[in-house]
Amino acid sequence: MTKIKGQNGGPGGRNEHYDVGSRKNVPRRNIVAEIKRGEHPGAHVVKINDKECPRQS
Repeated sequence: MTKIKGQNGGPGGRNEHYDVGSRKNVPRRNIVAEIKRGEHPGAHVVKINDKECPRQS
């Protein structure tokens, strides 16, 4: 399982970019799309304040 870690760089500490394994600064929309395609087993998408966010199980 690839580790997905938020960077807390958005407004109010919101995660707008993530470090995914060795890839750095991946936008939230890209990682959400990858999870929906099944590229990250053990991760899923949750909706927080009408925004889709990655969540690792």
